[in-house]
Amino acid sequence: MDSELLSEARSTGVGSNDAELVDAALAALLRHYRRAELDKAYETAYAARPITDPDEWGDLSSFRDAAGAS
Repeated sequence: MDSELLSEARSTGVGSNDAELVDAALAALLRHYRRAELDKAYETAYAARPITDPDEWGDLSSFRDAAGAS
């Protein structure tokens, strides 16, 4: 383990001991990867059905433009 990185992490005051600090770091890492997975899922969905493709409600691109103009 990088001793400087650990020292800097300890200085944040997160957790009352190293175990709590590591738990917090792992939770943050997992949140980061879950967000990346969700972003990828949206990217895949929009690639399969672009925002400009109309459906029975219209198309999201026009809705976005109208919402931005108001």
